[in-house]
Amino acid sequence: MSVPQVIDSTFHKEVIKSECLVLVDFWAPWCGPCRMIAPVVEQIADDYKNIIKVVKVNTDQNPTTATEYGIRSIPTIMIFINGQKVDTVIGAVPKSTLLNALQKHLSKIKNNNHTEYNQNV
Repeated sequence: MSVPQVIDSTFHKEVIKSECLVLVDFWAPWCGPCRMIAPVVEQIADDYKNIIKVVKVNTDQNPTTATEYGIRSIPTIMIFINGQKVDTVIGAVPKSTLLNALQKHLSKIKNNNHTEYNQNV
């Protein structure tokens, strides 16, 4: 499964307005660690395809979104719920690190409804 690209003009619609948890991979084609973590991100996208949305943002081509979220180092993975950034993982981390961050928020969603979650963040 190929992870869809999101650009500055579609970020709001695809991520902020999404009704499910969104994992965003901020990356660039020249970035070695980004290429290292890409298969992990694709695997997560595939494993969780019916539960979460996974998208990629090329920071070179989409500087507005990268600047808005203070991306200083790539790869940076951010998790959004109801348009709110709830977690950030920086660097080419092992799959287990990404899964732990993801599971933490998925379990909160299961335990609360989305409205309560926003108020607890």
